[in-house]
Amino acid sequence: MLRALAVDDEEPALAELLYLLRSDPRITRAEGATDATDALRRITRALDVGPDGDDGIDVVFLDIHMAGLTGLDVAKLLARFARPPLIVFVTAHEGFAVQAFDLKAVDYVLKPVRRERLAEAVRRVRDQVAATAREPRTTELPQGPAAPPPPGPVQSSTGQIPVELGGVTRFIPIDSIAYVEAQGDYARLHTAEGSHLVRIPLSTLEERWASRGFVRIHRSHLVALDRIDELRLDGGATTVRVGSAELAVSRRHARQLRELLVRRAHG
Repeated sequence: MLRALAVDDEEPALAELLYLLRSDPRITRAEGATDATDALRRITRALDVGPDGDDGIDVVFLDIHMAGLTGLDVAKLLARFARPPLIVFVTAHEGFAVQAFDLKAVDYVLKPVRRERLAEAVRRVRDQVAATAREPRTTELPQGPAAPPPPGPVQSSTGQIPVELGGVTRFIPIDSIAYVEAQGDYARLHTAEGSHLVRIPLSTLEERWASRGFVRIHRSHLVALDRIDELRLDGGATTVRVGSAELAVSRRHARQLRELLVRRAHG
């Protein structure tokens, strides 16, 4: 059974979220906070008394856009503790999903919140709490402030990217993606099972996934180098075959791509 804290600076949204949480039989206690400061005070008190105390919190349902500290700020602060409560972001904005999962959020629920979608988030929290309870306990102390990360693109710590399908957030392994196609400010991820549209520019994925072996071959395409089955040169035009797809390679990227493929062939 779960103890929840819901945080939203819009009282009607908070009231609706609390109503839905309290209607779920897996939630034994659901309390609300209308700002990040109050939420941090409650969470700190819960961490001080320990997970078995009366004020314990298993999960925080956290809005992102709030006055003062944002939900992402709160999540970064909680990450400094050894055993913080789990986090589910509840927001009207799709564009923060990658940052949310880089902060190890359990789920990312879009407003307006549907009962079935929230129930799925609660299930994920319950499963993770149960898995953590089976792990051997060690004595840990809160960590000090983390050093700022070096400049550069944020990499997903889980090797997955969240995608929304029918109101449900699913996690697609990055290693399963063969190539990515630009579609305006969006990108379409192509896997063997199908494709998924995410609201992330292709240039951003190019930076983030360079270390994972993804290379730009055209202004419209990013390809996983180890998924290229064939390179073709035909009358000055260069193409690659990735599974059943044949993709054009622009002149500015052709030479670099050939060099990368030669290096890969020679180990």
